Amino acid sequence: MIRLKPVFKEMVWGGNRLRTEFGYDIPGEDTGECWAIAAHKNGDCRIDGGKYDGRTLSWLWKNEPALFGRNDGSKEEIFPLLVKIIDAKKDLSIQVHPDDEYAYEHENGAKGKTECWYILDCDPGATIIIGHNAKSHEELEHMISTGNWGGLLREIPIKKGDFFQIFPGTVHAIKGGTMILETQQNSDVTYRVYDYGRLQNGKPRELHIDKSLDVIRAPFDPDAGYERGEALEGSSNEALVRCDPYRVWHIRCNGSGIYRNCMNSFMLCSVTEGEGTVSTDGCSAESVRKGDHFILPYGFESFSLFGDIEMICSAPGGL
Repeated sequence: MIRLKPVFKEMVWGGNRLRTEFGYDIPGEDTGECWAIAAHKNGDCRIDGGKYDGRTLSWLWKNEPALFGRNDGSKEEIFPLLVKIIDAKKDLSIQVHPDDEYAYEHENGAKGKTECWYILDCDPGATIIIGHNAKSHEELEHMISTGNWGGLLREIPIKKGDFFQIFPGTVHAIKGGTMILETQQNSDVTYRVYDYGRLQNGKPRELHIDKSLDVIRAPFDPDAGYERGEALEGSSNEALVRCDPYRVWHIRCNGSGIYRNCMNSFMLCSVTEGEGTVSTDGCSAESVRKGDHFILPYGFESFSLFGDIEMICSAPGGL
């Protein structure tokens, strides 16, 4: 098991629930993001304990490829996924992400961003923005240029335990009073479409209207491309999504459970509720609790859980 120390980000819309709910030592009262499993230039988690204690995850990816099932000829230069917990005390900006092709061309070879949200908690009556109501790209451009946000944006109610897949080109925003666990491609490319006229350091935050119009899909189809996939072989668990960058599962264990590694891959795990122990293939069990994040390295056939525990787990490459 490779345990990781999170990296925290203060945001104009952040709060303090990463401390009150998860016990993290956050940098301030406006901490919006916990980069829980990350190997990115803007946030690189360090290994917490064991042989590689203090090393960064990007160092481990580069220097210990066998832990991830990578052969010497692997062309994948960066760790493929990034897992966050987001505390939105206030509304995030209306935004969109590019796909790999557009990001590579326009963002100095960066990856695009496919992401998904598991709702950890939310206020009563909470909503999110996913998609838009424009019937064509021309109507989309007109509604943005005239500021018709009420007519344009598709706002939907949410509750704890809901799950949403966000493909590139999808207009979206997390709204205030919401905590989510986000699994995404390892990318930090975001185009802001609208930010409510907010100021940061006395100035409006940058918008990216031209690039947003390049990548927003119109009309929006909420069901296009979504595939749930299959559950893990073993005890109580639910497949949340399967797509090209990743597969994601929700695991709930009350007592004990055994789960087979059907992906032949390493696995990313985040404990979202409870506590217990984890062991793989007869190895000694290790204690975990809410707020812990770890990687099960490549090569394990199954892992066992004991206790009262919930986790979101993911693996790269869904198809």
